[in-house]
Amino acid sequence: MNRIAVLCLAVSSFMAAQQQMSLLECEEAFQKNNLQLLAEQYNINMADADILQAKIWELPQLSGQFNAYNPQDKKFFDIGHSKGAGITQLIYMGGKKKNEIAFAKSNKELAQLQFSQLLVDLRAQLRTAYFNLYYEKLKLENTDKQLEYMNDLLSAYRVQSAKGNVSLKDAVRLQSLVIQLNHDKLEINKNILGFEQNLKVLTGISEDIEPLIPESEAKEALGAQPFGGEEELKSKALENNADYRYNLKLIDNSKLYAQWQKSLNVPDLNVGAAWDQAGGTFNNEANLTLGIPLPLWRANQGNVEKANYAIQQNQKNADFQKLTLETKVQAAYKTWKAQYDQLLDIKTTDLQNMDLVYNGMMTNFRKGNVNLIEFTDFMDSYRETALQIYDMKNEIMQAAEQLNQLVQTKIFY
Repeated sequence: MNRIAVLCLAVSSFMAAQQQMSLLECEEAFQKNNLQLLAEQYNINMADADILQAKIWELPQLSGQFNAYNPQDKKFFDIGHSKGAGITQLIYMGGKKKNEIAFAKSNKELAQLQFSQLLVDLRAQLRTAYFNLYYEKLKLENTDKQLEYMNDLLSAYRVQSAKGNVSLKDAVRLQSLVIQLNHDKLEINKNILGFEQNLKVLTGISEDIEPLIPESEAKEALGAQPFGGEEELKSKALENNADYRYNLKLIDNSKLYAQWQKSLNVPDLNVGAAWDQAGGTFNNEANLTLGIPLPLWRANQGNVEKANYAIQQNQKNADFQKLTLETKVQAAYKTWKAQYDQLLDIKTTDLQNMDLVYNGMMTNFRKGNVNLIEFTDFMDSYRETALQIYDMKNEIMQAAEQLNQLVQTKIFY
């Protein structure tokens, strides 16, 4: 009784450690819990702080003067007869503050685009891992079904071989097929562990995630077609891809920076007011003070030239990114099309016939209508074909996700 209780407890603990989740639920958990995404958000917050800082002016300066020594009365710190005070404020000229604020706002837009691209990349990783795990689980289920039967058959042949009723060669043949199935299962389980780990990191969920995709939804996803052809997908990618838009925005950003650096060559004005008790022409004299640097040379010319070179550099980088993006979209579309056409060649009736033949071979082998060599040859072929079909389906989904990642707008309908 105790053993049964322990077994039930172990099973319940194993089930509790797994969580069935749809793809939508995984994406919701990802947006809520992903630490990379949460950390990247702070770059936008810091950009807001930079805008706030850019709007702040220099503090006014208050100055005072007091007598240190009165030579007439030979008295130190004769403050009662000689003192003065003044206040000055730096006035920015040439639109410096406006340009600095515009540059800071442009930096925020760049931070937002970086966040958008990270969101797209991480979501693509999530969906890729989810579909990988889904099809690996199907492969495991199929392999376990074959293993269950083949292990029972091998056990029976071992008994009969020991009695001399069947040859040892037949038992070894079965053993070879079982070893291959176990090897497949080991590889599948290793892949599952890797995909489960990725999903845990991406979603922030500590339990193993069990993909929950209805069969009808899986078929619908496999049959989805992109809206438009290769050229239209390229056009949409250039319009929506955050990484490419970032490079375009970087050109505008460098132009704003160059404009800001040029404005720094314009001298600023110091405006102030001063009061002097007795040191001026009049007692209790109030004066207006003005100060401006002499623009004998352009003090910021080096930074201006550097900023102009940055504009040209960013323009070349944007051209490169455009070419790269178009090439990637073209390759991703061709990959998806090839995978889709390959699976399309395998008709639904062919898959149904394969299962019918599988069940027929099992039945006929039990009845003795099929010999062991024919049976094991078929089983080995069926094993490879079943794994390949699951891989083909998965590769279609991976190719579609790559297109989604590049185009970054809804393209499958």
